[in-house]
Amino acid sequence: MNYWATETGGRTITSIFFGGGTPSLMDPATTAAVIENAADHWSFADNIEITFEANPTSIEAAKFKDIRNAGVNRVSIGVQALDDSALSFLGREHDRDQALEALKLAHEIFPRFSFDLIYARPDQTAEAWTTELQEALNFASDHLSLYQLTIEKGTPFFAYQRDGILVTPDDDRAAALFEITQEICEDNGLPAYEISNHARSGNECRHNITYWEGGDYIGVGPGAHGRLTINEAVYATEQIPGPENWLSNVEESGHGTRRRDTVDSESRIEELFLMGLRLTDGISRDVFFDRSGLEIEDAVEPRRLRQLLEGEFLILDNDGIRATASGRLRLNAVLAALLG
Repeated sequence: MNYWATETGGRTITSIFFGGGTPSLMDPATTAAVIENAADHWSFADNIEITFEANPTSIEAAKFKDIRNAGVNRVSIGVQALDDSALSFLGREHDRDQALEALKLAHEIFPRFSFDLIYARPDQTAEAWTTELQEALNFASDHLSLYQLTIEKGTPFFAYQRDGILVTPDDDRAAALFEITQEICEDNGLPAYEISNHARSGNECRHNITYWEGGDYIGVGPGAHGRLTINEAVYATEQIPGPENWLSNVEESGHGTRRRDTVDSESRIEELFLMGLRLTDGISRDVFFDRSGLEIEDAVEPRRLRQLLEGEFLILDNDGIRATASGRLRLNAVLAALLG
């Protein structure tokens, strides 16, 4: 933090996010020290959002009061499921009862909290997901993250799926589950503001919106990534992975940065579309121009854009560009068609 402050002095911090790995295993006193150090280097916005990721095990939930006293005003809890068999399948260390107890504690202790669930799990029916989601909404406050299960290469799940041991919903069933999710959350006052995130108006995660709108953020800590505009150039930064190697480099060199690469204009435009179209409101003309130097129409191949507009997958107007409901349902395909 001291190192990056020399390059970004005078800026205002609008959010801090303790995430990745299991930050709730950190001593709350360390959390307080990090926040205090940030305040020494930068000014804090009046409504600064300080989020802490936590798992709902009893050991971590027991620290909630101390984390709040350290200065954290928002907690994000990795619940993932409200079904013990699903939690076992997902490899989680907590059970349903611990998850619900953690949510109750978060509601009592933090001004704002969020939790996540994973759906489109193997053999999950629309009826079962509807029941689970409606129960989750009884415990939700102002924000909910709902992710479809994604099978990544190199994981045991990938091998199970390849060998036919694990069967996930096909595209039609996954689309149906997505549409059910949107409808139920909207009916309960938590509409989607991003492809997988739902919130009551004014309670969107401000930190993540910075990512999606292509704003600046400093990556601090092992393996952390960042995007910084310095002297009109945009840099992608990456910290050394692994706490031991990262800490050793910080002690020796004053920083733990492994890479610091200039983001060229083509990559910058691609990032703005990839991230901005995840938002229900899309990306505004002013933000796009400020961060790319181009009007939206000049940043993509006209024929590709026209086809997506005529197919009613995208809307382009005086406000900016955004995906329609149909476009959000097929966002990966829409982005591939737009960017080639």
